[in-house]
Amino acid sequence: MANIKSAKKRILQNIRRSEVNKIKRSRLKSMIKNLTLKINNKDSEQAKNLFSKLEPTLSKSVNTGLFKKNTVSRILSRMSKKIKNIK
Repeated sequence: MANIKSAKKRILQNIRRSEVNKIKRSRLKSMIKNLTLKINNKDSEQAKNLFSKLEPTLSKSVNTGLFKKNTVSRILSRMSKKIKNIK
């Protein structure tokens, strides 16, 4: 454990922020899983609705540092490609 007060505070802040990031990351991953399930079940309408909700949240996660920009663009392009090929 750190001796300096600011270092102790920084450790506590890091713990809190990492917990919040874990929660946000797991939510996004579960949204991606739900979307892949809808795609595999060939529910095009529900898949499009989920994708329209997933796209802005993933894009915002780049700004907060949850995911890298290329990772998000790769996920979105793969999902949109799969949705287009549902027919």
